[in-house]
Amino acid sequence: MKWKNLSRKKQAYIAAGLALIGILAWAFISAGVITHNFNRSQLTNNEDRQEAQINGIILTETKNDRKYWEIYGETGSYDSENGVALLNNCIGNFFDEKNEVSMSFESTRGSYSSERKQIILYQDTHIVIKDGISLEADRVIWSGSDKPVIAYGNVRITKNADFLATADSVEISPSYDKFKITGHTVSKMYDTKEKK
Repeated sequence: MKWKNLSRKKQAYIAAGLALIGILAWAFISAGVITHNFNRSQLTNNEDRQEAQINGIILTETKNDRKYWEIYGETGSYDSENGVALLNNCIGNFFDEKNEVSMSFESTRGSYSSERKQIILYQDTHIVIKDGISLEADRVIWSGSDKPVIAYGNVRITKNADFLATADSVEISPSYDKFKITGHTVSKMYDTKEKK
């Protein structure tokens, strides 16, 4: 079958079909060239990212034989892309210069940012400081052993049965011995000594 023997109608169909095949081949090759680097960068990014779901996660910060803090979560996850560990039902301790526990805590949820070096405790947070002071708050932020601890929301501070304070927020000194309470504060002191 020769090209000259075909009718004009068949010649037009064949020419249109070849043109369509040529356009599709060009589009396919162009798409491969355009998205070649995109696909490679997507694969590289996914290889670099690490995410873990963990039961019984323990995080700690130690430097020069000194432990700064430790936190345990019943369950948790860690995402290497943003450097944040999320913990559920967590408990933990902060340590002083002598590696003795100076403050302990428990909270329904917590997070640790390795970039900011910051621990945030959320929901039902309870803190106990070594001199008998306890604190409850909706959110507690620890940003380093040389920075104050900040607590927000429904703050309630007690010391044994002698002292009660409520406030919107409290700033606790890095040595955990001074408190600055602000916003709708109420403080009460009680005399618990028996009179003889």
